[in-house]
This record gives sequence, structure tokens and C-alpha cells, in this order.
Amino acid sequence: MNSTRDIDALIDLMARLPGLGPRSARRAVLHLIRKRALLLTPLADMMQQVAATARECLNCGNVGTSDICDICNSEKRANGELCVVEDVADLWAMERSGVFKGRYHVLGGTLSALDAVGPQELRIPQLIDRVAGENISEVILALNATIDGQTTAHYIADQLEDKVRLTSLAQGVPIGGELDYLDDGTITAAMRARKSL
Repeated sequence: MNSTRDIDALIDLMARLPGLGPRSARRAVLHLIRKRALLLTPLADMMQQVAATARECLNCGNVGTSDICDICNSEKRANGELCVVEDVADLWAMERSGVFKGRYHVLGGTLSALDAVGPQELRIPQLIDRVAGENISEVILALNATIDGQTTAHYIADQLEDKVRLTSLAQGVPIGGELDYLDDGTITAAMRARKSL
């Protein structure tokens, strides 16, 4: 089967993408081959261009095509609010919502003793420098509600204590959520964060 070696290699590479297994990758590759002129060639060209131009923002860690991203360059976003997220996907999710109008800081993961990820492996020292050097009035910790996310949030809170106002996203029952379908941790967080009506 030497005649399909390149196609098999492409399927193997596609199967490594999040959300795609071997079957999904095979279907995607076959579809791309069938639509070669419409999809495969433009996709390959765009992937080559992005591979050559994509870079991490030197200030916040966002991904773009310049050294400083559009969000960091925008004077409208310099309102003193800094939203700390785990990764770029979280930043993009926040941007999709359109609710946050400040700037971001991407950590690049969370603290994890099991995986030997400490503060120096993340962008925590850069965060501390930004709070000290920029006109930051509030740091919003928008980290995932996991053990590692909460550990990271507590570590950052300790490092920035008395230096800036610290807040975090609300946690608990989602809008439209039914108690019967929620896990114990979510119900516990919702009870602890309850508010007056």
C-alpha cells in the first residue's frame, strides 16, 4: 500500500488534533481530497502562511501575526482591567462573549505538582511584572474551576495580595441548569456563592 503512504501520514497527523480520532480524520482527509481545488489547496496554502506568520504576543500571550496583539495595542482596552486566563482558547471564548472590554494575560496552563509545572513554567512572573508596571486597577481570575485552576488562582492571589483588587468569575449553577444533572462540586460552589434576592 505504498501508493497511499502520504495520505495515511496526513490522516495520522489529522487524528492528533483535538476532537478528531482516526475515523473522523479519515473522513476529513477524504473530503478534502474530493474537494481538492475548493478546500485542500487553499487550506494547505493558509496553513503554510499561518505557520510562517503566527506568533505569541510578547505582552499578553495571545496568538496573532504581530509581536503585540490588537487587544494590547488598543487604547480603548487600557481601562485598568486585566483578565487572567489559562490559554488562548479561553481568551477567544471571552472575546466571543463581548462582555469584557479590558486586556488579557494568558498563563499558558495551570500549576500542577503532578506534571512538574511551577510558576516559572507559566507566565506568572510576567503577570506580576505587568501589575507592577502597568496601570492595573483590577485583576480578574478567569481560570477553570478545576483543582489545578483553583490552586493557580490561590497562588496568584497570594502573590498579588494588597497590590491590586482581585476578583474571580462567579461559579455555580449555570443558567438553564437543573440541579439533578449537576455534580457535587458545582452544587457546593453554588451554595457557597449564594446571594440575596
